[in-house]
Order: sequence, then C-alpha cells, then structure tokens
Amino acid sequence: MSRTPNFEFQEWWNKQREKEHDELRLEKSGNFPTSPAFLSLEIRSSGSPGDRTADKDRARTRSARQISWVWLLKFQQIAGSLASITNGFVHLIRTANRRIASHDSPADSASSRLYKIIKVFLIVVLLLLVFELVAYFNGWHFKPPNVSSASAEVLGMIGFVYASWLEIRANYLAPPLQSLINLCIVLFLFQSVDRLVLMMGCFWIKFWGLKPVAAFEYSDTDENAPEDYPMVLVQIPMCNEREVYQQSIAAVCIQDWPKDRILVQVLDDSDEVEVQQLINAEVQKWQQRGVHILYRHRLMRTGYKAGNLKSAMACDYVKDYEFVAIFDADFQPGPDFLKKTIPHFKGNDELALVQTRWSFVNKDENLLTRLQNINLSFHFEVEQQVNGMFINFFGFNGTAGVWRIKALEECGGWLERTTVEDMDIAVRAHLCGWKFIFLNDVKCLCELPESYEAYKKQQHRWHSGPMQLFRLCFSDILKSKVSWKKKANLIFLFFLLRKLILPFYSFTLFCIILPLTMFLPEAHLPAWVVCYVPGMMSILNILPSPQSFPFIVPYLLF
Repeated sequence: MSRTPNFEFQEWWNKQREKEHDELRLEKSGNFPTSPAFLSLEIRSSGSPGDRTADKDRARTRSARQISWVWLLKFQQIAGSLASITNGFVHLIRTANRRIASHDSPADSASSRLYKIIKVFLIVVLLLLVFELVAYFNGWHFKPPNVSSASAEVLGMIGFVYASWLEIRANYLAPPLQSLINLCIVLFLFQSVDRLVLMMGCFWIKFWGLKPVAAFEYSDTDENAPEDYPMVLVQIPMCNEREVYQQSIAAVCIQDWPKDRILVQVLDDSDEVEVQQLINAEVQKWQQRGVHILYRHRLMRTGYKAGNLKSAMACDYVKDYEFVAIFDADFQPGPDFLKKTIPHFKGNDELALVQTRWSFVNKDENLLTRLQNINLSFHFEVEQQVNGMFINFFGFNGTAGVWRIKALEECGGWLERTTVEDMDIAVRAHLCGWKFIFLNDVKCLCELPESYEAYKKQQHRWHSGPMQLFRLCFSDILKSKVSWKKKANLIFLFFLLRKLILPFYSFTLFCIILPLTMFLPEAHLPAWVVCYVPGMMSILNILPSPQSFPFIVPYLLF
C-alpha cells in the first residue's frame, strides 16, 4: 500500500529553509536581529566531511575551555586551603605565645620555668631535625662518615661535626637514655598489671552480680517509723556559682525525707555581692515553703572548701545530727538519694562513707567531654567499685557522698593543709579503721568541664595535692594500727603507683623519651611499649563506656 505524501509538512519545511537563507544574508550584512521571534531548526546530514570537521574543532575548543575552568577552580580551592592552614598555624603560634606569656607572673614561677624548659627542648629538637636532614641529603643516612679515611677538608665542616655528634650520641647520650627507658618500662608494666587486676575484679563483680546490700529498705508508703529516719545534715559548699545554684538547692530541698529530720546548709563563699544576694533570696524562697534550710557566708574566707566545711561543722546544732551529705554546687541528687544511701549505715557501725557514682548530663557535648567520660567511667566503675567491694577503701570524691559525723570527728575533721581535702580525710578515716562502700547503681547528676581552660583548672586542683598529702601523712601511715597489707596498699598502690608513677612515666615516656629516640636511634624503645600495650590498656579503659568506642583513637592521644 503506497503512502500518501504529506504536503503540509513539505510546505512548512520549505518556509523554514527560506527563513534560514534570509537569516544568513542578514548575518553577512551585519543586520542580524538580536531577539528573533522564531525557533530555528537545523538538520544536517552526516555526509558532509567539512561539517564534521568543524563540529570536532568546536568540541575541542569547548573541552579545552572547560578543562581550563576546572583547573582554575582546583587552584582556587588549593589556594584557599593553604591560606586556611597558614592562618590556623599563625593563630596556634600566637595562642601558644599568649599562654606562655600569661604564666610569667611571680605566683606561677614553677609553671614559668617549666614552659622555659619546654621551649628550650623544642628549639634543641628542631636544630637536631635540621642537622639530621642535612646529613640525610648528603647521603649519610644515620651512619657516620669514615673520618679515618678522609680529613675534615674532604668531609667539610658539617660532615666532621656530624661524625663527632654520632660518636657522642652513641657513647654518652644513648646509655643514660636507655636506662631511663628501662626504668619507664618497668613502671609501665607495674601500672599495666594493676589495671589488669582491677579489670579482673570488675569482671568478677559483674559475673556474680555483687553489690553492697543494705540492712533494710524504705517502703514507698508512710509505714516507716520516725526512728527509721536519722537526723541528716546536707551541705552545699559553693563559690560564685551564678549559673547552677538554683538547680542544686532545689534538688536537695525536694529530698524524700521528713522535713523535721533534715537540715540544709548553703555554704556560700562567694565574693560577689550580687551572687550572695541571689543565693540568699533562693534560700529564703525555700524557707517560706517549709524547708529547714540555712544560708551561711564567711567573712574570713580561709582554707577554701576545706575551711568552708570546717566552719560549718563547728556550729552547735551539728551535734544533733548523725550523718552529713555533701554536694557541690553543680550536683543534683535524685529525690530518693537519702533513702538509697542511709540504709547502708544501719547495723554497720564500722561504715564511715557511702559514695555514689557521678552521672554526666553533658557527656556528649563535645570531644573533650566524651574523653573525660571515658576516664571517669573507668574510675568509678572499675577503680572505686573494686576497691570498695574488696578492701573497703577508696578516695572520697568530695561530693555526692554521705559521711557518718562520728567518723569525721574521730579522724580530726576537715583540714586545710592540702588542696585535696577529700582525699586527706578519706586517708585519715581509713587509718582510724573506718570502712567505705561505693554504690555504682546510685547516680548523682553533674556536669563535665566543656572548655579546655575549665578542664585544666579542674585537673590542676585534682593532681597538685596527692604527693603533698603523701609527704604529710607518710609517718602517720607507718605509725597507724591498721594491718601491714593496708599500709602497703596505701603507700605503694594508692599513692606511689596511681598518683606518682602513672603521671611520671606517662609524661616521661611519651613526651620526652619517644621524641628523643627519633634522634638517638641507639637507644631502643620496643614497639610493644609504644603501641601494643597502650592500645590494649586503652581498650580496657573504654570498656566501662562501650558507647565511646568510636572515639578510641582520640582517647589514645588524650
């Protein structure tokens, strides 16, 4: 069947061809319209070699232009990255200079000397690095040139100095460094064994479900007799706590405890008048609600927290109370805190302290808080729980705990001789024969430092006093009537290993010895000391907080 020709399409096609010829003529004459009101359709056959060549030339031109733009964009990105890195490096140098300069005050003379030593050490390391690079590019590759077969003129001054340096390095510098390495390895092994023993104790507790059991429990109804509720004193020491004073006071005032059997002391050491007025107004607000709460402000602010607590315990009405619970200003106990802790004292006259665990509300705030959570989770769930379960002793955390007032008075009360007053009173109570327990399932909400400056201040306060305390109480430990096992635990494990050896070998091994072995290869540092064992210890440390496993690499550096 023959197809009928389409005359309408043919007519449209001829008109389009005529318009196209008119357009070409206008273009040649320079009168081409800028905004044509029609759509030009161009159909070329594949049989014209000239057209194909022109199309290829235009495609090559477009491709070359596109490649040029891509490279320009890449160069722009590289330049921006280099500028950002340079700005960051300059900012880092300026920040370091500011921090070093800020420690030049007379009060921080020790810190100033330490920074000067670090600066000198850094300059020496950089000079050694330049020296080794020069030797490497001269083809010596950490091997001394043959001085006997070539004179100093042949080697040149740098080669002669380098050969002498290698001789001094091998005969005089490497041996003492190797001795220091061996000492750190021994200390490292002791500390690793201590961690393994603690972890085994924690696994044993988890496997058998061990935990302290109270003699009785408070019922949810009002069936308990009044004598079941002993007199409890609650103390909240604070100083210029503008942000958190309301939460801490409210958390204590809503304790599920008879109001006539509890007294709250707000121990305010603030030196800002406005903060004093705010805290006093908050106390008055709770007094109007029927809560027994007092506001205390010292005129002579001596002794810091220890002096504040000592002053509060000197009040005449304290003798009417049997227990004292202590909470720092940023801690918020649950309403049933006293009902979960006080029953453990009943029928256990040797018990002096019930310590509860801290729970951090901002542990996922940033990387610093996540890494702190790993360390403190190990401290609570492993160190304190194991020591509390098997030897009934650990360091008081300074807050979120309940003390028997009789034990505080028997061991001498709060002393102002160190910055670790909580550890001081725990050691003295232990030497008097008192026992401690740790409740891992009772948690008290608190916050972690979110900035490096706040974290640095906290760590300085925690770590600056233990060795001073050890010096002060060493003779008391030897003269005490406790068993020799408890004396050995206090001296070798509690103080020397965990408070002195751990920070000493950590700083010496990873911050001094490891960089020096790069320039003194004659001193051998085994890879298992640097990599394998620290990696295993870090994995063990992170087990109490398994949700933090993705941060194990930053934790290794932390």
